[in-house]
Amino acid sequence: MAVRIGTSGWSYDHWHPELYPPGLPPGSRLSRYAAAFSTAELNSSFYRWPRPAAFRSWQARLPDDFRLSVKAPRGLTHARKLYAPETWLQRIRQGWHELGDKRAVLLVQLPPAQARDDMRLAYFLRLVPEWMRVAVEFRNRSWLCEQTFALLAEHRAAYCVMSGANLPCALRTTTDFAYVRMHGPDHHHLYAGSYSDADLQWWADRIREWSRAGHDVYFYFNNDGNANAVRNARNLQALLAPDAAADLRPRLGLLRRGATTPGVRGIALGNPMTGSASTPGFGVHRSLPCLRPVV
Repeated sequence: MAVRIGTSGWSYDHWHPELYPPGLPPGSRLSRYAAAFSTAELNSSFYRWPRPAAFRSWQARLPDDFRLSVKAPRGLTHARKLYAPETWLQRIRQGWHELGDKRAVLLVQLPPAQARDDMRLAYFLRLVPEWMRVAVEFRNRSWLCEQTFALLAEHRAAYCVMSGANLPCALRTTTDFAYVRMHGPDHHHLYAGSYSDADLQWWADRIREWSRAGHDVYFYFNNDGNANAVRNARNLQALLAPDAAADLRPRLGLLRRGATTPGVRGIALGNPMTGSASTPGFGVHRSLPCLRPVV
């Protein structure tokens, strides 16, 4: 199974010199990024959806083994809140088609104020082409229920696992891939701070479990300040490297219900490896800021 680690966005001035050498022109950043990571999550598309020619350019410029995830436009997710999505989906399909074999996942991030609406989500997901992988990030806790997970599974859409201050968090897979966004370890502010080695080790274990269960994994760091996302992504890659595998002690005991991880706030959760939304005993978090889910 493919495991891809990257960051949310790549063209940041403050990533000099951590990733980009002094004097590197902005137009050369993508090639330098792609030499370090096998995936990225395009975030600028949220503010302005790119023209098909831009997707065609990325398809031609990116390495063969690189995959690009793209964040859906706010015009669809925040202005219309998925209502009457046909026009936006037509534009998205055009770009997705041009991206070709470099496409990964379309990320659909719903706003915090948008409460659960099964009919609207189901209508949207029915219109998404089968050849397009999609993940949904829910910022409102009302969505965290078995009905939502079952709806995602019915349409082969992924629940977006999140880590970040005050964000609802559950370790769930609802299709054949896991999609994770790391919004920073700070307990009070999103996108702030750097994940500790212990945090990254914990997540490396979760990635291995998902992979062994037959899931592809797309994992993105969104704590871009001070180039923390770059360092965290590099360190997580090192933990998952084949030559590091022998040094990683399996911690499958953490999967037992009620087991806890030192220093993490939350409540116990069921088995995160399953893609079934009907697994008995599978819970969701009712925690304080969920920086690392407790399992």
